[in-house]
Amino acid sequence: MSEWKDKVLQSKGSELDILRQIVRDGLRLYIGSGCGEPQHLVRCLLKVLPEHRDIEIVQNLSMGSLPQDWKALEGNARLKTFFVGPRSRDAVNEGMADYIPIYFSSIPRLFKEDPLWKFDIALVQVSPPDEHGFCSMGISVGMDKSAVESASIVFAQINREMPRTLGDSFVHSSRFHYIVEYDEPLPEIVFRERSAVAERIARYISPLIEDGSTIQTGAGRIPNWVLIYLEGKKDLGIHTEVLTDAHLHLINSGAVTGLKKTLNHGKIVATYCMGSRQLYDFVNNNPEVEIYPTEYVHNRTLIRQHHRMVAINSALEIDLSGQICAESMGHKVYSGIGGYVDFMQAASSTKEGKAIIVLPSTTSDGRKSRIVSHLTNGAGVVSPRSTVSYVATEFGVAYLHGKTIRERALALINIAHPRFREQLMTEAKKIHYVYEDQIVPPIYEPLYPGQWETRQVFPPNENLYIRPVKPTDERSLQEFFYALPFEDIYFRFLSAMKAFPHRNIQAMCNLDYEHEMAVIAVTGGIGAEKIAGISRYILDQKTNFAEIDVAVASEWQHKGIGTFLVHYISEIAKTKGISGLVAYVLAANRAMLAVFHCLGYAVHSKLEEGIYEVSLRFDQPALACRTEEYK
Repeated sequence: MSEWKDKVLQSKGSELDILRQIVRDGLRLYIGSGCGEPQHLVRCLLKVLPEHRDIEIVQNLSMGSLPQDWKALEGNARLKTFFVGPRSRDAVNEGMADYIPIYFSSIPRLFKEDPLWKFDIALVQVSPPDEHGFCSMGISVGMDKSAVESASIVFAQINREMPRTLGDSFVHSSRFHYIVEYDEPLPEIVFRERSAVAERIARYISPLIEDGSTIQTGAGRIPNWVLIYLEGKKDLGIHTEVLTDAHLHLINSGAVTGLKKTLNHGKIVATYCMGSRQLYDFVNNNPEVEIYPTEYVHNRTLIRQHHRMVAINSALEIDLSGQICAESMGHKVYSGIGGYVDFMQAASSTKEGKAIIVLPSTTSDGRKSRIVSHLTNGAGVVSPRSTVSYVATEFGVAYLHGKTIRERALALINIAHPRFREQLMTEAKKIHYVYEDQIVPPIYEPLYPGQWETRQVFPPNENLYIRPVKPTDERSLQEFFYALPFEDIYFRFLSAMKAFPHRNIQAMCNLDYEHEMAVIAVTGGIGAEKIAGISRYILDQKTNFAEIDVAVASEWQHKGIGTFLVHYISEIAKTKGISGLVAYVLAANRAMLAVFHCLGYAVHSKLEEGIYEVSLRFDQPALACRTEEYK
């Protein structure tokens, strides 16, 4: 204990003198990152820098006292950063600072093994030492700990506001060459502004995440909102790069227990904390939370050991083949690679794992689509098209893994903003990504009618997902019809159809959801869905009656699926102001005729040449359900 106090006494009140002694021209200096930046030491350093030239300052993410405008220090020092944030973005894009594109998992090895990355000085911030002389690096362990281990001189700021975090966060005070005690508030970052787009994306993502999953989220408003909408889940685990207030909300909701984690059982694992003082107080000396260096948290082999690992990260742009840009807008760098690839690739290869990309459909001003036919010139491909799985916007989720370029293009156009879909389809046709006769559904409603998505249990205990059909269901619908027995096809189409080509099937999938509607019952999750049944109507605008039909796969018949689908689409038709339904049913199709008489409305029918024309009005309720007439 006396050793570190002696160092404090040597340096107390003379931080500037010490920095003047150890700083020299041309050295390489590391500064602690994020909300753990030693702001007092940085302010002192800024007074010393004008006395020197060609100093290289390395930092992961600048959130504290380093300047945004480097013009005054351009000849004295140059910043090199692994992740571009608001405070360094202008300097990087104006050529006064440098961005290093690299996976976070590779950085610690760079520090320790590459002689060109040997630090002359490291300035870091730590908690007060315990009775054994160990200080915690608190909320900024990440690569700061690796920098401390490789630097020739370490200057530490002891701050009582820095939480003492557990895990692998400790450095013995004997490693520090100089120590200053200086208490000051830590930087805080909280996303308080609500976003309708972020909330809608979060609602789409939530069903993809199963109970017992282990979650990683990147920084940003949308990944944070996704966490908030998971509060109804059970036994979630956290193994993530940055712990935020959104994680804290999820923890406080009771959704996080970590009891299903296959590694670090029951523990919340992160490498940084960036949030409010409430978050910092929560992690302080909390055995539930463990903060580890980057080389541990971002280790892909380790991440793959988690069962149901889910990585949720944002993107700036994605092209129709699935190439993802997450760090730049053209040639202008916006953020960084960070842990993006480490987690996305590892999660996609874990048992029941998922890699999910979230992005708004347009830029913030609404003028440009973030789903594009080709990436903007100069954009960096952070994730190749071979690794992408799920992509979500406020218009839905596209599953791309294992899909052809054509299937990917259709799926992504389907979740693009409606006003850009026609343009995207035109561009996709020019580069032969889709069929030349591929149609874009007319847009009457701004959003896919997700309010009609539901689940229904059928005997004996089959849980099916009921939802409106989408353009991306074309191949699944083809397979469904080709698998129907000949008799069912005849009942469904009133003819012996043998082929269901693209030109016919796409018309069944590309609906305006206003004058046409189709709902399907599917098994399996996104990307593995199989259609069990479909019901569809087409509105005759002259009569305001909708013609309806239904078909159910042979292995799913006699479970009530067809009856449910007809009831369900009838309810949708009523909400649209449609007057009633009409159907043309073969006289031999007794089951379908009986379904109509159980809808609760008076049924009118007439028989001509073996075909019943059956109709009902929604303003004419039936006195009783009659099924005997057609038995």
